Amino acid sequence: MQNGVIYGIDIAKGSSRAQVAPRYAVAVLKDGEINHYTMVRLHRIFRMLNQDRPDYIAVDNIFELAPNKRELIHFLEKLPENTKLVQVTGGIRQKPLLRLAKEHGLSLNQFDPNQEAEACAILASLGVGAEVSLFEDITRIKVSRARSLGRGGWSQNRYRRKVHGAVREKSREVEYTLRRFSRETGFTFSEHITEGFGGYVRAEYTVSARRERVPVKPSANADVQVTVKNVERDKIQYLPIKKAGRKYTIVGIDPGTTVGVAILSLDGELLLSDSTRGISHDEVVKLIADYGKPALVATDVYPVPSAVEKIRRSFKAVAWTPGGEIRSEDKIAIAREFGYSNDHERDSLTAALSAYKAYKNVFTRVEKRTPKYLDVDNIKFHVINGDSIDEAIEKVAAESKIQVRIKPGPEPQKEEPADVDEQIKKLRSEISQRNSQLKQLKEYVAELKYQSGQKERLIEQLEMHIKKVKNSIYRQVRREKEMQIRDNEIERLNKELSKTKKALRNQRNQNKRLKQIRKKEVRGEGLPVKVISSFTREAIQHTKELYGIKENDVIYLNDPSGGGPVTASLLVESGVRAVLISEDMPHSALESFYDGEVPVLKDMQIQIIGDLASVNPEILESAIGVWQKGADERRKEKEHKQVQFILEEYRSERRRGLA
Repeated sequence: MQNGVIYGIDIAKGSSRAQVAPRYAVAVLKDGEINHYTMVRLHRIFRMLNQDRPDYIAVDNIFELAPNKRELIHFLEKLPENTKLVQVTGGIRQKPLLRLAKEHGLSLNQFDPNQEAEACAILASLGVGAEVSLFEDITRIKVSRARSLGRGGWSQNRYRRKVHGAVREKSREVEYTLRRFSRETGFTFSEHITEGFGGYVRAEYTVSARRERVPVKPSANADVQVTVKNVERDKIQYLPIKKAGRKYTIVGIDPGTTVGVAILSLDGELLLSDSTRGISHDEVVKLIADYGKPALVATDVYPVPSAVEKIRRSFKAVAWTPGGEIRSEDKIAIAREFGYSNDHERDSLTAALSAYKAYKNVFTRVEKRTPKYLDVDNIKFHVINGDSIDEAIEKVAAESKIQVRIKPGPEPQKEEPADVDEQIKKLRSEISQRNSQLKQLKEYVAELKYQSGQKERLIEQLEMHIKKVKNSIYRQVRREKEMQIRDNEIERLNKELSKTKKALRNQRNQNKRLKQIRKKEVRGEGLPVKVISSFTREAIQHTKELYGIKENDVIYLNDPSGGGPVTASLLVESGVRAVLISEDMPHSALESFYDGEVPVLKDMQIQIIGDLASVNPEILESAIGVWQKGADERRKEKEHKQVQFILEEYRSERRRGLA
């Protein structure tokens, strides 16, 4: 695939997470030849990279070069321009290096770092693997002062004007370059300028293009510095490096104002998961086409939305739906493996992964039955479109007209006597190199044995310590559990004691009030009155249970507004002597008291103590007498009205009879 230089790198000793810097095996593929470098430290690798400026750096695991994402970003920032980092084992879903080597006809000893580095370089040259992308297609350029201005003296303003003027001039040069770049390529940029005394303090430019495409380079002089940096991604993205021959894909789409798109290979490898607001149909189609030809276009709802159906027809792909609604919990569980930034990416991932899982068993059978010399993805495409596996194999074989290709071995060359010395020197050099490697490996094995012994002793010590800690923790947990049981019991008893004390206190207060009222009653100073909080069935029942309501009791209704005839009948049936009120009572309830001959007295002077009260008996008797007179007059008037009504009825009947 590539005619340039490719570096294959594999870790030979140590680890990127260890305190001691690791050593690497490096295989340099150049002009079809491979040169090996063993036990190379990272700083030397950077010197080699800056000298050769390779197209690719190929590894089987990117975290052999850096322990985490932050260090990996530092590694990529140090690389020469246009040099890409490739993980040949794939992106998120990786294949073992040994399996990839066998698939491409390479012999590999997985315990030899030199052979692994060589395999990485060759596989990258064949277009195997994914480019590791940690930067957005956005570049930030900053033009600023190269040093602090300091406090200064009499000439400080002049010096500040000089520096700020230099920043302004450099910023204008950068802006001119970016405007020309924008006209020629169509890439856009924005600017943010901070003005200062005599010029600019700084100028920042954001360009919508990758760093290697931007024609502005970092620079610095005595007054001004220019920094050019990529914008980091939130998460690592893997981009396929093999563009030749469009691969078949599975596309999941979540339509709407914000369109979510997820693209999988037919092997289940995630190629893209993204969401864009306000994207048009043509832009979605172009984005999908950049990653291959869709064999399946999937959605997570049923039936297929019209927007998804329109995209499916654009590629003449097969539609897939789940046949029903997928719950949000299931969507989260399905998409969690790859991660997502919003609900649109989650739904598109769910659609693509569900479609892949629906065909996974069929794909497995296809892979088992397909000959190695035929394109497996092409056969899967025919199976998706309705062919059986045998029919698909026959179609692909007929279309490609490929026969089994056997790699010819190297032809034996006739050695000429003149080349014997040269061959001997070459063999001796190889033997010397092998002996050097053998010596290094023996030293490495001895070091590993020593470290293994140290680790075994440390493990024994830690196991003894763990055993002691477990026993101590067990005793502590048992003691804490017993204390917790006791604390819970104490808390329960305290609550019961608090309730009992409260009930006793209420009872004492009630007895005290009863004694006070009883004393007044004995002295003839007051007649006891029982207070009912409201004119409702529940309040009357509460007072009955607490104090009792018997015949000839005097009742005070604190709020007489809520009762009616039924509520009034409860007091009438109890035979109370009188009902005292301070506000108006509903007419229907008042009528019930009149009918039951129970006086209802308003605005009586009473002394209230909690739920009990007292009234002057003389005033009460006087008020009852007045009420009785009014009741007699009301009764006479009512009887008169009844007689008058009967007389009117009689006269009316007589008139009708005469008529």
